[in-house]
Amino acid sequence: MSIETKTPSKNEILFVWFNHYAGVTVKTPSKTLVIDPVDVKPRNFKNVDAVLITHEHYDHLDQQLVSKIHELTQCTVVADPTSTRRLQNVIPPEMLHEVQPGSQVELGEVSIKAEKCNHPPAATPVTLIITSEDGMKVYHTADSLPFPEMAAIGEREKIDVVLCTVGIAPGTSPETGVEIAKLIKPKVAIPYHTGSNSDLKKFAELLKKDMPKVTCLIPEVGKIYQISKKM
Repeated sequence: MSIETKTPSKNEILFVWFNHYAGVTVKTPSKTLVIDPVDVKPRNFKNVDAVLITHEHYDHLDQQLVSKIHELTQCTVVADPTSTRRLQNVIPPEMLHEVQPGSQVELGEVSIKAEKCNHPPAATPVTLIITSEDGMKVYHTADSLPFPEMAAIGEREKIDVVLCTVGIAPGTSPETGVEIAKLIKPKVAIPYHTGSNSDLKKFAELLKKDMPKVTCLIPEVGKIYQISKKM
């Protein structure tokens, strides 16, 4: 079943991890947001309100794919400064929004706020906080390693769901992913950005030990998950 055939209820979101990197779809009651789409067919996205890009690396930005998704759906594109420059020739300027830490884009009652990202190989990376119309907050940490300011972000934003990189990107591991969860203190922590089931399981084991009250959702690629504010 496609996520596009389902609509979350009030105080819920739907979530799908569609590759082994940071590619996820987040669906709120009114908006469908696709983050860092690569290694996926554009026809999989028939109803998209916005594509969000965290940085310019090949496993996060595919200009041709973003262009095709926009062509099919007429979606807004929100991107970090470097990715914005790479997309400016394929996305109409009125539909392309550049974000850097501290800036925010509104999509109706849903907001996308950019925060710092600790991923030195990237030029201008950002992490992203999505706030649904019901106030549910999803923090997509891109390829970020933990950084001290995450504690302030967690305290200020009261994050419901955090997506934690646990592999592939330089320096990342299940341990650094758990450190992100410890700084953010979410209700739900989801490990991603790995092709290794052992990374996902190790994250879950460490999280259970260090943060037993936080729900750990170990995602399967392509499976739809429903997450509620009550979790």
